Amino acid sequence: PLVHRPLSESGRKVQTGNINAAKIQVQHPAAKSMIEISRTQDEEVGDGTTSVIILAGEMLAVAEQFLEQQMHPTIIISAYRQALEDMLDTLKEISTPVDTSDRSMMLKIVHSAINTKALSRWSELACGIALDAVRTVELEDNGRKEIDIKKYAKVEKVPGGIIEDSCVLKGVMVNKDVTHPRMKRMIREPRIVLLDCSLEYKKGESQTDIEISKEEDFARILQMEEEYIQQICEDIIRLKPDLVFTEKGISDLAQHYLMKANISAIRRVRKTDNNRIARACGARIVSRTDELREEDVGTGAGLFEVKKIGDEYFTFVTECKDPKACTILLRGASKEILAEVERNLQDAMQVCRNVLLDPFLLPGGGAVEMAVSKRLTERSRALTGIEQWPYRAVAQALEVIPRTLIQNCGASTIRVLTSLRAKHTQDNSVCWGVDGETGCLSDMSSLGIWEPLAVKAQTYKTAVETAILLLRIDDIVSGHKKKDKEEQMGGQGAE
Repeated sequence: PLVHRPLSESGRKVQTGNINAAKIQVQHPAAKSMIEISRTQDEEVGDGTTSVIILAGEMLAVAEQFLEQQMHPTIIISAYRQALEDMLDTLKEISTPVDTSDRSMMLKIVHSAINTKALSRWSELACGIALDAVRTVELEDNGRKEIDIKKYAKVEKVPGGIIEDSCVLKGVMVNKDVTHPRMKRMIREPRIVLLDCSLEYKKGESQTDIEISKEEDFARILQMEEEYIQQICEDIIRLKPDLVFTEKGISDLAQHYLMKANISAIRRVRKTDNNRIARACGARIVSRTDELREEDVGTGAGLFEVKKIGDEYFTFVTECKDPKACTILLRGASKEILAEVERNLQDAMQVCRNVLLDPFLLPGGGAVEMAVSKRLTERSRALTGIEQWPYRAVAQALEVIPRTLIQNCGASTIRVLTSLRAKHTQDNSVCWGVDGETGCLSDMSSLGIWEPLAVKAQTYKTAVETAILLLRIDDIVSGHKKKDKEEQMGGQGAE
């Protein structure tokens, strides 16, 4: 099975243990598609990456017999399409709406997402953290909900301490110290100005030469530089901020002026961090100092302080009134532990986000697959003609999920699966599935194992679509370019 893999902030690098799966060079085109879909699933809903692969593989496996019987791929494909529609309809039917404001229910959902992971020991803590973080970054923009975890809920990993120390800050933290040692390191209710211009003398854009003939001219030039910096600083000072963040540098002179005005300055803040600070304290990022207005100043934060954690200084802007961004502070014994915790949290936050965006739930533990499989088998009886066979095969393919679950617990696959099938033939037994720890049958609703509808729907769509995509391919022709010297000579030969 594929290892669950986090995507970095830019979304390109994917780590499986320590292999970058985004960079795995697979020669086989079908395998390429498989890696792609697991990535897609991760980026879209953040869960079910393994299920997608297993399902797509199984869909292709069951199609094989039809191809051997010379049935044309288009027929199989149209049956699959039909099956997909019916699957999605069935999902809608068996889903239960969820009240997103009910905290205990939400915690249960998140819990089911992480109780199989390494975090399960601290699952109470983790669920709380994930829920708080997602709730914070949730934005209602003219009727459309936007929850951007990647941008606004930053996970900061600080080695040291114990996992129980982790928390969601009501605000933002950056790994920086104030630029000048005499600046204040703690300010209550700071007025914050965010810049993305440098507070130092700008050299000309192009290379400029100045010829100086008299000594006074040289002094004059230096004076102009100083005046320029003084001007910028005065632009800032007239707003009486307590705190200035800039994405670029601050020259010594500028530090001096700001320090005299009792303003703490922090330079070279990452752009992403600046955006988070902006959303947390309500400031606007200004790109030129002479355009600073009163409404650009952020007053939403309750506390600014610089703390030393471990051997690094961290700047906290916390106790914000209505923050729309947050930082999750993770503590733990070692980098490895932190990385693992971060991955699990990412999953938990994705689950929260999916439920908030699409508040419907389905039972987990392979129960859905069995229910859908049963529905499809029933529907297939109504179909006439050759299409009913591939349609029924989809129903069989779905059973791979509960089957894999049973295998993973080391229980007897055939026995449990048969009894699960029997269970699903009875009425209102939609919620029965496999208990992932014991491998026995159990009622998922009583165990509280739920999955968001968005994840399941996406999994099915992606899996079936991929199967269809690969079925359309009848043959693979591959030619490699020679990577040697010939390429520079312009002679490209196919191997």
